[in-house]
Amino acid sequence: MELSRVVDTSTAVAATRSRKAKTAELRSLLDAAAAEEIPTVVAWLSGVIPQGRLGIGWRSLSALAPSPASEASLTVDAVDEAFTGLAGAHGPGSVTLRQQLLGDLFGAATESEQGFLRRLMTGELRQGALAGVMVDAIASASGQPLDLVRRAHMLTGSLPETASLAVHGGADALADVGLRVGRAVAPMLATPAESLADAVTTLGPDLVVDFKLDGARVQVHRRDDDVSVYTRSLRDITSAVPDLVAVVRELPCRTVILDGETLSLDADGRPRPFQDTMSRFGSAGDLDGDPSGLLRPFFFDCLHLDGVDLIDRPLRERLDALTSLAPELRIPSVVNPTVEQAEQHLDAALAAGHEGVMVKSLDGPYAAGRRGRAWQKVKPVHTFDLVVLGAEWGSGRRTGFLSNLHLGARDPDGGPPIMVGKTFKGLTDKLLQWQTDEFPRHESHRDSYTVYLHPRIVVEIELDGVQRSSRYPGGVALRFARVVRYRPDKTAGEADSIETIRGLLP
Repeated sequence: MELSRVVDTSTAVAATRSRKAKTAELRSLLDAAAAEEIPTVVAWLSGVIPQGRLGIGWRSLSALAPSPASEASLTVDAVDEAFTGLAGAHGPGSVTLRQQLLGDLFGAATESEQGFLRRLMTGELRQGALAGVMVDAIASASGQPLDLVRRAHMLTGSLPETASLAVHGGADALADVGLRVGRAVAPMLATPAESLADAVTTLGPDLVVDFKLDGARVQVHRRDDDVSVYTRSLRDITSAVPDLVAVVRELPCRTVILDGETLSLDADGRPRPFQDTMSRFGSAGDLDGDPSGLLRPFFFDCLHLDGVDLIDRPLRERLDALTSLAPELRIPSVVNPTVEQAEQHLDAALAAGHEGVMVKSLDGPYAAGRRGRAWQKVKPVHTFDLVVLGAEWGSGRRTGFLSNLHLGARDPDGGPPIMVGKTFKGLTDKLLQWQTDEFPRHESHRDSYTVYLHPRIVVEIELDGVQRSSRYPGGVALRFARVVRYRPDKTAGEADSIETIRGLLP
């Protein structure tokens, strides 16, 4: 199959909001692909490179300047082979080899293919080919029951593997997929609650309210002395977290799969900043006996215990199993609380330095890989008035519109606004059009990707918090920022200051 066919499908999927239309486009592509090409095509259109890290950053890609090919000639196999070469380039001469491979690849690509490859290789391929849509397309193209395909994806955590099973093995292969100790499962996700009272009322009376820790999601598997630890994205980090491995090896069981959070605590038992936890994933073996740097696991679910799969059992049974195994590792929780008791638990979580709480139905099974109403998250929301410093041109459905905003906080010393992050979330079609019409009137300069503005426009931003960051000059970065509205009633001099933003740091 030619790469151009994949690129055309990516463009078509990005251009529509219709789930039905997206599925039809993807199915048409998978129907045309050879069986051995399907896992690769599925991975790419899900924004994933099967080879993993290629050792290529944005700087290397932006330095490429080959003229685009006038005619499409690249194939899926050729690109996949080039990615394999990039991923395997190590040691002396690897920089030169990568440059040669990149040059050859992009020199053979048309302009649209170059754009697709850049976005794929930098993780910027946002086209709306979400997992649910791709699962629908795999089921349709393979002629297999949707429920079987969906469950196989949940239990393998891999769209390419699911596609391969559906195409090569059919219904029998899909049905044979089960929970396997040592193979990561797509994690169950939560939806934001309207309010704590609403979540308790909706899910009650049989529910549990957990602390929502400001840590990193982990899934832990153990078979005898073999322990594996996976991140939320199913990345294997076992070798980087020997402290977690040691804790799980001490549990009184032979086989287990646990879901939870990990974080590092300070001397007072309060959570350290989120970045401290994330930085430990790369330095777990270099603690020099300092117990304050240890990662501490806290679990809120048990999917398997000593040969018994619990994933389809109600949460109450899974929690009973977890409590029988490791009560000291349970996330702090209250069962069947009143609204007042749930609010007290939320206050306790916030006072302890955590994000908020999770409200969960005790009747629900573990919906792997899905965001269901049976789990709802409640945490405070912060809003700030920030200055728009620039906007990047959008891609996919947003092509031709100024989209991703560069945001700055006011310098209390009177200097120019200090950049604290970017966001494209919360922008309606109406706002996108307004930005595209209005921003050039305030333009200071531009490059091929961004229109930079004089600091005049103020926007209200909602965010979950901030974190320390060396990426931005203010030393902080916004977490999960979303546009609420523009504030034409405010000037840049009335925007929130960098000190106010820093005040959210733990």
